Order: sequence, then C-alpha cells, then structure tokens
Amino acid sequence: MDSYKELLDAQLIRLLKQGDKVAFAEIYDRYAIMVYYKVNQMLKDEEASKDLIQDLFTSIWDKADHIREEANFAGYLYIASRNRVLKLIQKHKTKNDYLTELGKYSSDISYETVHKLDEREMMLIILNEITKLPPKMREVFQLSRLENLSHKEIAAKLNISEATVRKQVQNSLGILKTTLGKYSPLGVLFLALFKE
Repeated sequence: MDSYKELLDAQLIRLLKQGDKVAFAEIYDRYAIMVYYKVNQMLKDEEASKDLIQDLFTSIWDKADHIREEANFAGYLYIASRNRVLKLIQKHKTKNDYLTELGKYSSDISYETVHKLDEREMMLIILNEITKLPPKMREVFQLSRLENLSHKEIAAKLNISEATVRKQVQNSLGILKTTLGKYSPLGVLFLALFKE
C-alpha cells in the first residue's frame, strides 16, 4: 500500500511488532538494497551477501519485539549487518583482504556517526548523483561499482579498451566525490564505499 511509504520508520516498527506483513515489506523495500550493497562491499561475494541479508531480515521479522521504535533504524541495520559480516568472516576464516577492507570501512565511521546518519537519504543522494553522470560514464561506473565487474570484464562487455574503462571510472569518482563532498559525513562514507 502506498500509504505505508509515507510512514516513519518508528511507525513501521510499531506495525511490525503487531505482525503487519505490509509494514515489514515496506521496511525491506526501504533498506534491503542499501544494506546488501554495503555488505557486498565488505564481503565481495554476492551469494554470501544475499544470504546474510535474508538472514538479517528474517531475524527482524522474528525478533521485532526487541527493536526499539525510537531507535535509529538505519543505524540498527548497520550494526546488525556489520556484526553478521564479522561472524561470517570469523566462521569461514575469510581471506585477509576482506579483513583489511572491513577494517578500513569500520575505522572510517564511528559508532556515534552511524546513529546520526540517515543512510536511506545518503543512498538516495548517491544514486541520484550517479544518474547525473554522462550516459557512457554512468554505465561504466555502474558496471564497476554496483555490479562489481572488473575493468577487463567491462571492456569486453562494452567493446572498449581497459584504459578507457579505467579513465571513465576515475572521472566518475572525481565528479561524485566533488559533488558529494558537501554532505560531510555522507561524503566520508561515500569515499569508504567507492574507493579507487
């Protein structure tokens, strides 16, 4: 229902605690892609990331009573997904480069900052800025950063050189970093997610 789209997170959580499936679907629609994207940036494994997101949202449904209505839900999701990533890494003794990546990511954002961020708004801003890139540059950037294709794979797919791909990605990052720099902590988070 469209009326659910207008509700605040706290209102949706209240409905979720009453077993409202439409409220749960709205929460999922608001946050699943954003959380998946962040988890996949840390794990660099699409299947493991999808499994983790499914587990996270199943847990939200099952344990809705434990979620405080007044809590920053985006911050809650960040902490919950990060904890699951850490457990997965520990369980599978994931490669050192994942640990390094996670360390860089975590150190860029303090716990306090997480609670102040409106991550949904941040992702909308980032996605909106990506749509403003020139068409070819946007296509290369999306293949590189959103679909995690290598420069070689993108070059083959688009029938262009790897050097062109590299230049398009660098130009995209330059434009986006400049544009998003005005959002302060959002810009910092952007740098952590879209490193060169």
